[in-house]
Amino acid sequence: MGSMLKNKNILVMGVANKWSIAWGIAKKFIEEEANLIFTYFGEKSKANLEKFLVEEEIDNPCLISCDVSTDENIEKAFSQIKERVDVLHGVVHSIAFANKDELQGYYYNTSREGYLLAQDISSYSLVAVSRNAKPLMTEGGSIITLSYLGAERAVTNYNVMGVAKAALEASVRYLAVDMGEDNITVNSISAGPIKTTSAKGVRGFSTLLKGFEKRVPMKRFVKTEEVANTALFLCSDLGTGITGENIHVDCGYHIVG
Repeated sequence: MGSMLKNKNILVMGVANKWSIAWGIAKKFIEEEANLIFTYFGEKSKANLEKFLVEEEIDNPCLISCDVSTDENIEKAFSQIKERVDVLHGVVHSIAFANKDELQGYYYNTSREGYLLAQDISSYSLVAVSRNAKPLMTEGGSIITLSYLGAERAVTNYNVMGVAKAALEASVRYLAVDMGEDNITVNSISAGPIKTTSAKGVRGFSTLLKGFEKRVPMKRFVKTEEVANTALFLCSDLGTGITGENIHVDCGYHIVG
């Protein structure tokens, strides 16, 4: 166990289950002695978190309900966070959602409602969360979100989520400019394909993985721990000079065409 995040209060949003990238990041941060605050959405999410934290021997964890689809709920969540901690040093935003039927077929068949939903949850939520986190980040800090190569390229069946992730990455740049003078960095991590529950919602995801190891420069899949290591770097004192970046952690897949 290290201490790179000792005495740092960090909010982790988006832990769905033990395969979540957000949970991999949380475990790494726990190892580095961070004080973690978790948001959850729904009782299933809360139950999963409680189970994982018992396994990690975390006593009295700080769990706060947050529905990012409403400004009122986000404001309420951050009001509760303020009651728990005086200063927030970091935010890990790992929240994305699109209707499953939008993640297949032709992108031009995307419904208006499905498009707006994906943008709202997957992209705008970072804007709203950052706005509410900023007043608590009085000592500076780091905001990190999770993206994917489908934001930069047309990935089969990623469709509306790819467009939402593109908006997310653009938001990172604009937020980095707005928050830089307060010593708050904002970055995204573009992770390679990892078998998360969300990824399995993309039709043909297993087919997408076939041949990946042969094409990628490092001839293997990226590990959740490697994404977590990058998040640790960005949230620690080692990453204070980096902002507005989209860092690929994909064993080099993004460079091979």
